Amino acid sequence: MPPRCLGATLIRRRLLNVEQKAMTVRLDPEQAAELEAIAEVNGGPVSEEIRRAIAEHIEAKRKDKGFQARLKDSIERHREILDKLAR
Repeated sequence: MPPRCLGATLIRRRLLNVEQKAMTVRLDPEQAAELEAIAEVNGGPVSEEIRRAIAEHIEAKRKDKGFQARLKDSIERHREILDKLAR
């Protein structure tokens, strides 16, 4: 998804008051400084940069055939376990 689309999605979520889950991210000082600089140059909060990066990562995984194969294997394994528990 192009950055403009991601930004629009994030703005739409904020305007619609979509519930957000708070999470903690631990970064080394250099990575934190770089992220803060990126956010400052882009004129937004660090949290927005993190959300954008996560959205891009998720979208990349949706297109990653190797990941999708591992995901399907994982779903099948969990389905088998859940079926056993339901007996």
